Amino acid sequence: DVSGPGSVSTQQFAGALRQALADGSVRQILIDIDSPGGSVYGAAELADEIMSARSRKPVIAIANSLAASAAYWIGCAASELYVTPGGEVGSIGVWQAHFDYSQALAAEGVAPTLISAGKYKVEGNPYAPLDADAQGFMQSRVDDYYAAFTKGVARGRGVPIAQVRDGMGQGRVLGADAALAQNMVDGIATFDDVVNKMRRNAKGSIKPSVSRLALARCNLEIV
Repeated sequence: DVSGPGSVSTQQFAGALRQALADGSVRQILIDIDSPGGSVYGAAELADEIMSARSRKPVIAIANSLAASAAYWIGCAASELYVTPGGEVGSIGVWQAHFDYSQALAAEGVAPTLISAGKYKVEGNPYAPLDADAQGFMQSRVDDYYAAFTKGVARGRGVPIAQVRDGMGQGRVLGADAALAQNMVDGIATFDDVVNKMRRNAKGSIKPSVSRLALARCNLEIV
């Protein structure tokens, strides 16, 4: 389950993924996502781990009912990505905020003095207006993360980067039908639909010699 900031960290998620990959009783992995996204930190690394896991076991993801921003990046790394009929995916973009408290502090009679070492150490601090150089650098970092984001989505969805940048909502969150039309997901399905599909796939991959007991155990442990 990929949740919002402060709920499940990318490190915890990666640990659970590795555990499932190492568990011989787990034949498929289902990622149940309901998240507006969060920080860019760790998203690329987790997406890479999921991409690598795909070569070992099927990894299915579902936006149930929201996979936005970093959560969509992660969902795209799965073998297949679905969205619930009333769900949404997207928000492919990056933003950063700067807060200028200088006038508010001046009105309160407060005049901060920053003591620092390093030419740019206090660049973009909230106690002064944002100057052009600081804004330019902040924009460059946003652009760098956006490039990584769009590259990750393109790789996961198997489409050109231009298709991600010029379509797929361009930063907007899209509903299920629009997302499917733009190849942002592999299908529209409920959580139960996806689980049943995985069960059918598991049954089809089991050799006839497998006992009924083993078959039943597999059905219980596929997700």
